[in-house]
Amino acid sequence: MSTKYFQSENEKEINIINFTMLEEEAKKIIPAGGYGYINGGAEDEWTLRMNTEAFNHKQIVPRSLTDVEKPDLTTTIYGEKISMPIFMTTVASHGLAHKDGEIATAKGTAAAGTIMGISTYSTKSLDEIMTASTGPKWFQLYMSKDDKFNEYMIGKAVANGAKAVILTVDATLGGYREADLKNNFIFPLPMGNLESLGEGLGQSISEIFANAKQKIGIKDIEKIVAMTDLPVIVKGIESPEDALLAIGAGAKGIYVSNHGGRQLDGGPASFDVLESIAKAVNKKVPIIFDSGVRRGQHVFKALASWCRPSWNWRPAIYGLVVGGSKGVTSVFKHFAKELKIVMQLAGCQTVEDIKKAKLLSIKILKDESKKKVN
Repeated sequence: MSTKYFQSENEKEINIINFTMLEEEAKKIIPAGGYGYINGGAEDEWTLRMNTEAFNHKQIVPRSLTDVEKPDLTTTIYGEKISMPIFMTTVASHGLAHKDGEIATAKGTAAAGTIMGISTYSTKSLDEIMTASTGPKWFQLYMSKDDKFNEYMIGKAVANGAKAVILTVDATLGGYREADLKNNFIFPLPMGNLESLGEGLGQSISEIFANAKQKIGIKDIEKIVAMTDLPVIVKGIESPEDALLAIGAGAKGIYVSNHGGRQLDGGPASFDVLESIAKAVNKKVPIIFDSGVRRGQHVFKALASWCRPSWNWRPAIYGLVVGGSKGVTSVFKHFAKELKIVMQLAGCQTVEDIKKAKLLSIKILKDESKKKVN
C-alpha cells in the first residue's frame, strides 16, 4: 500500500442534512486525485449533471385521502427480503475513501439491512469483502479477455455466498475523464482481485479497462450465464434494444445505468430512458437503476417508473469518507427517511404501491400552460 495517499480512518454516525453538504464535507478530507475520480464524469460532464436534473422531468402527484401512515420500505428481490429499495452499487476502489475500504462499506450496508454490490476492481479482495458482514451481496464482473479469470471470479463469488452476478457491459474502454487527466490520477492502492495479474496499482482506469474485454455481445452474456446458476444482471443498459438482446441471451435482470456519467458524455440521463426500457422489458425480468440518485423522491420516481430497487454510490462513498461504516449506514438511513416522507405525502403505504403512483410529465405541464395562455 502506498504511504503517499491519505486514507480516512473516521468511524462515526453522521447527521446528514442533504448529500450536497455531505459531499462538501468529504471533499475536505479525501485527496484531490481520489475525489476527482469519485466525483468526476466524462468530458464536459453534461450527462453527469443531467442524471440528477432529469428527475425534475417528472412530478409526483400528492395524495391526501389514502389512509397512509408509517410507510413500509421493505421489499424483496430474487427471493431476498431487504429493508429498503435502495442498494449499495458496485464501484471500484473504496480504499480511495477510507482505510478499511469495502470492508467498512459492507458492514455499513449490512447494518442498513440492504444489498452490497462488490466490484471486480475493489481495493479489498472478494474473499475479504464477502466475509466482512452477513448482509446479502452481489458480485459485479468486469469481463476479462481471459475466460478462466471470469470463471474463477464467479466461482469464488458463488463459494462465498453471493446472491447474484452483475455483468457490466458499458466499460469496454474508459470514458474521457478530464478530472483524472488534470490530477494525473493513477490508482495509488492495490486492487485485491487483480494483484495476481499485476494490474491495478499504478494504473489509470483507462489502462485497467484496456486489459478487460474490449468487445462484448450476446454470446458473451450467454457465456457468463452458463458459468453460474445465480441470476445474471446486465449493467450499463440505456436502450430498449439492448435490454431485449440481454434478456434473449439469458439475463435475469436489466440494470439501467450510464456508469454515473463517466463513460459517454452527451448520452441521455438514465432516468430519461428508464420508462422506455421498462415498457420494452414488460416485466419479463426485474429492472434495476442507478445514476444521479440524490434524494428520496428520486428513488420514488424511479420505482414509479417500474424499476425495482435503485442503487446509490457517490453518497455512500462520501459517507464512507466522513464516517466509515457508520457513515455508510447513515447515508442509507437518510435515504430511507426522505423516502418515507415522500411515500406518505404521495399516498403510498408500501413499495408495491409506489409502482401504481402517478407521475406527471413536465412536457404535459408545459402544454397545459400553453392552453391557458391561449
